[in-house]
Amino acid sequence: MLEPSSPQPTAAPSFWSTVREALRGSEQDLTSIPIQRAVLLLAVPMVLEMSMESLFAVVDIFFVSKLGAAAVATVGLTESLLALAYALAMGLSAGATAIVARKTGEKDLEGAATAAGQVIVVAIACAALLGIVGVTMSSRLLEAMGASETVVEAGSRYTAVMLGGSVTIFLLFVVNAIFRSAGDAAVAMRSLWLSNGINIVVAPCFIFGLGPFPKMGVAGAAVATTMSRGIGVLYQVVMLKRGRLVLRARHFAPRPRVIVDVLRLASTASLQVLIETASWLGLVRILSTYGSTVLAGYTIAMRVVIFAMLPSWGMANAAATLVGQNLGAGHPERAKRSVRTIARYNVAFLGAVGLLFALAPHLVVSFFTDDPAVAAYGSDCLRIVAVGFVVFAHGMVTVQAFNGAGDTVTPMLVNLGAFWCFKLPLAWTLSNVAGLGPRGIFVAITAAYGSQALVSWALFRRGRWQTKAIG
Repeated sequence: MLEPSSPQPTAAPSFWSTVREALRGSEQDLTSIPIQRAVLLLAVPMVLEMSMESLFAVVDIFFVSKLGAAAVATVGLTESLLALAYALAMGLSAGATAIVARKTGEKDLEGAATAAGQVIVVAIACAALLGIVGVTMSSRLLEAMGASETVVEAGSRYTAVMLGGSVTIFLLFVVNAIFRSAGDAAVAMRSLWLSNGINIVVAPCFIFGLGPFPKMGVAGAAVATTMSRGIGVLYQVVMLKRGRLVLRARHFAPRPRVIVDVLRLASTASLQVLIETASWLGLVRILSTYGSTVLAGYTIAMRVVIFAMLPSWGMANAAATLVGQNLGAGHPERAKRSVRTIARYNVAFLGAVGLLFALAPHLVVSFFTDDPAVAAYGSDCLRIVAVGFVVFAHGMVTVQAFNGAGDTVTPMLVNLGAFWCFKLPLAWTLSNVAGLGPRGIFVAITAAYGSQALVSWALFRRGRWQTKAIG
């Protein structure tokens, strides 16, 4: 069936004028303007947003690495414990993206605002429960992860603060997803720039006790990060009252039908992310048997990987929004073309970064540690994982396209196969049976993400996601 013709501008704006418009914030209808322009208007602020989010992944580890391997191991183990918070937050974000983007494409802004309000209420409730558990059981949680007595003693306060303040993680993820889905990606970008800018300044102050700040060691990194994220959330709250999608008190009143729709999407999306992130718990558990030096090298390498991949996730998030809005507007073929366009851009970007990391990983890792043993393991991990960046780039766009269409089940099942049925058994086999040690675990990471990307793309081409109903 032919799609309705879309109005085209008489004169196409230049690349740089489009970039400037994207940074200012645009009022364009993303379902009718040329696809490349729509991609730029969304992707530019989203990439910059995720670039700043990636600084959260490296700023703390840069300063904490000066405190020794035990402190770095604490950060790595706590990040693994935060897997549940990230999974739930990202699941709720995926649910918000699917519904809000679809309603925006249908030009139903009241419905989009109602869905957004319900997602925020659910996010706060989830964060409160997780925070209570984290504060009261931080030491036991670290012990359960295989942390040594030294790591538990040094890092329990860091873990308690990070888990206790997880409400800031939930709201940053969910509210920014709402802004992006409504096409207001510039606001999401600014909230991350604000919070990260503050974190860069105050993190060393709290960690090392600079000026009037108390010297808190590794716990100071958690205080700085949580406080900075909280300020970003306050900015979000202000913009929810004056942005493109304005939320009022009535939008937060319980709407059982909307909550059910949100939870239906968010539950499978959370499982999708939890399956992936929880698999890292098993991976870290295997790695921890090789000692703090190996774990520290792995933590540094994966922070660098996250730093490189989060901008790519910005492009992938653009795919989710464009798929949702175009399906809502009745343009499934345009949704498909948007995904292919973003995938090409993402492969070009992450492929170049991966080549750099594969050729000179030691130059990157040595920036974070002076310990030659830690640097050796970190360089080995970074080199092996970077080899798969080109395939990873395509896979993350495809996964987000499914989520934007409201099909959160397909990537959940793909993740189950790739990360639990394949990655963990392969990691254990290569490291223990084949005798490769930590290197076998690094190889398993690359192999698992490669399989996820290939299977996701094969299923995407079948096209069933185009007929997914929401609400």
